[in-house]
Amino acid sequence: LYERANSTFGSIDVSVQNAGVITIAQVQDFTEEEWDLVMDVNTKGVFLCCQAAARYMREQGSGRLINTASGQAREGFIYTPHYAASKMGVVGITQSLAKELATDGITVNAFCPGIIDTDMWAYNDREWGKLLGDYKPGQLMAEWVEGIPMRRAGSPADVAGLVAFLASDDATYITGQTINVDGGLIMS
Repeated sequence: LYERANSTFGSIDVSVQNAGVITIAQVQDFTEEEWDLVMDVNTKGVFLCCQAAARYMREQGSGRLINTASGQAREGFIYTPHYAASKMGVVGITQSLAKELATDGITVNAFCPGIIDTDMWAYNDREWGKLLGDYKPGQLMAEWVEGIPMRRAGSPADVAGLVAFLASDDATYITGQTINVDGGLIMS
């Protein structure tokens, strides 16, 4: 992928690692396969893409690596220990690579989306709703949104704005940071 992008465009300027999966279950019901899938996609996938992109970025002396973490990188949550661990791992990867690649002109940052109105959150609402009570579709999400200071779920555009900023020349002196995009749900 990176070889083809580099040959097509002449450089790799920005790489956004944005794949993610989650499963929700009580601790005794998790399988090792579920654990491995979440860790492989959410953590190992981020590292491998950063590694591949960094090869090109180091040669050209610049680049932006932007990694998707989660609010669970800040604070784990019930029924998702593997997801929390995977996203906390993304923060560790981000900080480590930021220190290693800084003198090569490469910034490495992450972002932590909160409740964002996506298909994944529809799944979360349904599955957490089953385990936390007898919630109807949308009820649990609505309850959680009430706890957000801005009193709304985020949109993909809310996240995209931050990613565009981190990819821009306006962010050349920002590296090793993990920024929440969650309407104030988790403040750090």
